[in-house]
Amino acid sequence: MRLTVLGSTGSIGTQTLDVARERGYTVVALAAGRNLDTLEAQVREFRPSMVSVDERCLQDARARLPGIKVIADVNEIAVMPAEVTVNAMSGLIGLAPTRAALHAGRNVALATKEAMVTAGPLIWEAAAGGGRIVPIDSEHTGVYQCLVGERVQDVAELILTASGGPFRSGPPDLSSVTPQQALKHPNWSMGPKVTIDSATLLNKGLEVLECASLYGVPLSQVRVSVHPQSIVHALIRFRDGSLKANLGPTDMRLAIAYAIDAAPTGMQRPGEPGLVPRGPEVAGHLSWPLLGTLEFGEPDLTRFPALALAYRAGEMGGVAPTALNAADEVAVAAFLEGRIGFPGIAALIEQLLDETPTAALSWDTLAQTDDWARRRSQELVTHSHHAGAPL
Repeated sequence: MRLTVLGSTGSIGTQTLDVARERGYTVVALAAGRNLDTLEAQVREFRPSMVSVDERCLQDARARLPGIKVIADVNEIAVMPAEVTVNAMSGLIGLAPTRAALHAGRNVALATKEAMVTAGPLIWEAAAGGGRIVPIDSEHTGVYQCLVGERVQDVAELILTASGGPFRSGPPDLSSVTPQQALKHPNWSMGPKVTIDSATLLNKGLEVLECASLYGVPLSQVRVSVHPQSIVHALIRFRDGSLKANLGPTDMRLAIAYAIDAAPTGMQRPGEPGLVPRGPEVAGHLSWPLLGTLEFGEPDLTRFPALALAYRAGEMGGVAPTALNAADEVAVAAFLEGRIGFPGIAALIEQLLDETPTAALSWDTLAQTDDWARRRSQELVTHSHHAGAPL
């Protein structure tokens, strides 16, 4: 199996290489940003034929990686011949390489949730040329595994589970929450942006939007259930009333390995997973014990308004999910920098949605909306900070 890994130095990227190491996969190309120390170690171990880095550190990377072709164009990496292209890039910068890989007929294991959140119909158009898509997120791979062998028209609802994050219980007032507290996720090890989104439940809201786009179901058929143990990753309720669930350890390497196995027979259109020949055991999990108690509950939308705002953006349609995503990125960064309070993340998103213009989705309107939403969000953060009345 030959892999290309985009975003190789991040959380999902490094765990993808853990799977590659354990299974003996060949890594043909890597795309990283500016973390040259980690990239250099990866290149020494996996010996890819080409890597890409942020243009600002291109010359430094070339000096540190003799004998390896080093470029600044991640799209060129994305179309490298390989059985699977793993896109673990975070943010809208992952859209262009996703589009390029699919246009080139590559099989994409997709962890870049922004692709389906902001550009789902456009991404499926790109896949029409022969590329295939399989999600990596634990919840979406859970849905995928439950759908294999089923018809999406028989689905009554798709249920994504949420741990509830570090503030699932406790006092209702979250205005004094610090970044350090919000970064302490009880179950998962993730990057700071995703961890803060998990604390606000906005991450689950983005997953709701992604789920509807991936599987071609109405937003009203995607539901969230709070499940503190994070053992059940997703469920499907069928129209006859029966349920199927995907359970497993809280280890993203399982979801990554499944996505790699599934990509060659993945989806070319929403909601049609192919049969998946599974690979060998991952990280010794055959001995994982099925013990303990499973709890489920409804999310508290008063305590976590960001989840409701994601549904609102999805119902608005068009470019509204793009505005939601951009506002959240700005708000999370501002919170981590101490410029707004924890409740200010949802407050900023709500104000941006109030101001978001109506526009049909295209690559041009997506880019324009993202630019506007980021600038407007920064203005709101700056104004609130200078006024001494943080969001």
